Amino acid sequence: MNPLEALFLAFLIGVVSGLRSLTAPAVVAWAAHRNWLPLQKTALAFLGSTTALVVFIVLAIGELIADQLPSTPSRTKPPGLIARIVLGGLCGSALAAAGDQFMLAGGFLGAVGGVAGAFGGYQVRTRVVRALHVPDFVIACLEDAVAIGGGLFVVSRF
Repeated sequence: MNPLEALFLAFLIGVVSGLRSLTAPAVVAWAAHRNWLPLQKTALAFLGSTTALVVFIVLAIGELIADQLPSTPSRTKPPGLIARIVLGGLCGSALAAAGDQFMLAGGFLGAVGGVAGAFGGYQVRTRVVRALHVPDFVIACLEDAVAIGGGLFVVSRF
């Protein structure tokens, strides 16, 4: 894999994290567990463990459910945004490592992708809801599908 492709994928997995903070680590853990991502000899090898896989999948499912609740705070507020930056950085580091690139560069790009996905996803979601005059729930479900499908697409490139 060429270096720019690996780093671009690190950015994209960050965007997925910006949409759904825990979907990105869930798909990265799944791909590492299936040996799609060669992380065995890296500091992030734990992502391929069954424990990490189960924990991230359970947390991701919880997030998908919680996102539908009206009391869920905005992803652009500090707690949610920080989670998206940190988890985007973690996942970007994993993809960079799997692509034989510097983990720090992948982490940075994943974190930047997390910010882009958080703010971009928020803008797209609110504008589509207003333009189509549909309940937010409908667009939130579509956004869930985009995050899951996008994450699986990104990790399948390795």
